[in-house]
Amino acid sequence: MIGRWLPWPLPAVLAWAAAWVLFKLLLDQGSSNHVALGCATAVGVGFSLWGNSWWRRILIAAGFPLSMALTLPALGLAAVPAWTWLVPLLLLLLVYPINAWRDAPLFPTPAHALDGMPAHAPLPAGARILDAGCGLGQGLVALRRAYPQAALEGLEWSWPLRWLCALRCPWARVRQGDIWRDDWSGYDMVYLFQRPESMARAADKARAELRPGAWLVSLEFEATQLQADAQCSEPGGKMVWLYQAPLNGAQGD
Repeated sequence: MIGRWLPWPLPAVLAWAAAWVLFKLLLDQGSSNHVALGCATAVGVGFSLWGNSWWRRILIAAGFPLSMALTLPALGLAAVPAWTWLVPLLLLLLVYPINAWRDAPLFPTPAHALDGMPAHAPLPAGARILDAGCGLGQGLVALRRAYPQAALEGLEWSWPLRWLCALRCPWARVRQGDIWRDDWSGYDMVYLFQRPESMARAADKARAELRPGAWLVSLEFEATQLQADAQCSEPGGKMVWLYQAPLNGAQGD
């Protein structure tokens, strides 16, 4: 992601500048204030994917409409309708739905993070692998590197992210949905890059639904309620925790 390569606050400055340029161009082409505001705000929300934390994403997305509200009088522009200011909030909620906030933010899987998995969790050709919370598809790309003959699927709650992921990963089946309501019983492997607070819930769901021999895989965060069957990592990379069903409790549980 570009936001990981640029020092903060450069991603925010570039996003705000792009939004203002688009706003000005639309006005010059005869668009109304609220149409120009909505389109420019959409650009800012799109650029918010550059942020590597929640507060930075919100700051990037909200920067243009907030600056717009402060500078309308100075620019000599007519006030926009009151409802127009709901556009930034609605766009932000579309990309980051509230019921997904309790899960992980947009954590990208490093390209080579899963390369060592086949040595610990071999799968036959055509095995079904689910990337639960696939975001923009970095996890699916890494899974494809590790298991090129697998049938890969992605599940993402956000409609825009699901759409972008499907464009990026046309070789995978990408669906919109809730990872906690989806049935995991048909998969040979479920991959997660969540956060520590989500792992207890993931462990309970995997215990209840994964069929014998299937794998639960977590990048970086251990499911402390379970006993890992294997773990691996690339040099200097994040730890990968692998659990094979039937899942056993951690020692001492």
